[in-house]
Amino acid sequence: MKFPFINLKAQYEDYKQEIDEAINSVLQNTSFIGGAKLEEFEENLAKYVGVSYALGCSSGTSALYLALRALDIKSGDEVIVPSFTFIATAEMVSLVGAKPVFVDIDLLDFNLTLEGVKKAISAKTKAVIAVSMFGQMSDLLSLKELCEKNNIFLIEDGAQSFGASFKGKKSCSIAHISCTSFFPSKPLGAYGDGGAVFSDDENLAKKMKILLNHGQTKRYYHELIGINGRLDTLQAAILNVKLKHLDKELAKRQELAKAYDEGLKNCVVPKIKEHCFSAYAQYSVLIEDRANALKVLENADIAYAIHYPICLHKQPCFSEFKDLRLEKAEYASEHVLSLPFSAFLSKEEQESVIAVFKELK
Repeated sequence: MKFPFINLKAQYEDYKQEIDEAINSVLQNTSFIGGAKLEEFEENLAKYVGVSYALGCSSGTSALYLALRALDIKSGDEVIVPSFTFIATAEMVSLVGAKPVFVDIDLLDFNLTLEGVKKAISAKTKAVIAVSMFGQMSDLLSLKELCEKNNIFLIEDGAQSFGASFKGKKSCSIAHISCTSFFPSKPLGAYGDGGAVFSDDENLAKKMKILLNHGQTKRYYHELIGINGRLDTLQAAILNVKLKHLDKELAKRQELAKAYDEGLKNCVVPKIKEHCFSAYAQYSVLIEDRANALKVLENADIAYAIHYPICLHKQPCFSEFKDLRLEKAEYASEHVLSLPFSAFLSKEEQESVIAVFKELK
């Protein structure tokens, strides 16, 4: 390709000295699991988001698992989830033995809706997982109010929205438990897998800290059945550097998104709702003839991605839901297209993408 979908190399070169020093400090003190660097990162995460507790963990997927376990979600329970998202959201619900209840989305922001959640609540509903899709949060304040009225929990899957906000409140600060991912392509990305969980509830935070370290309350004393869900200290050190630069990168993402908004033709550009600040984890458009657009992009040697080509209720592993019809989620899966995007996308690179869209018919 002429240039990468996400330019991680350019980011590394920009922060190279700081990152190399952070890595070297961990190598020198040989504290590879836990330790001061991880504690420092967790403190910085909690401060940035504005919550009492933040815990690093091994991935965004394990973050979801920890949240569900901490809330004691189990067999016989139902958890409401959007169908248009990465599989981890529903996968972890099934893994703890509960049933995912798939709901449709709003095509303006690709998130589940308050009305959709209301209709899906049953006597068995124990939680709602609201995914902040493509970097934009849904109305988590209203969702939390609805959940609390119905005595159920709200989990934010903020894997794509770290740094975003709604009505001035950061992603991962509103729900009973929030989760994020530090997969390398995320707005705050590690150099490998990583994630975090957030809460203002001390008891939930303590339980998740126990669960992510094999259920240990002290060495070799296992109070719960847990997992090895720890975040590598090397990753914590790298992320600590990147966190210092995140707001600057988010500002650049806004500029690039605006240029796409104004320059792209023959597609529907993202809509950022009132009171929302998007982290723009991806810049994703809706395009009527996606197959033709893919051919034109490939001929122009321009990278792209499709997030996501198959709704979760249509996946083979969820075959019991194959007859479910979710019109908007299915439309999105057939027409969404993600374009090259990161804080390090150059003006020339972006203009070459825009030029291709002007040629589409």
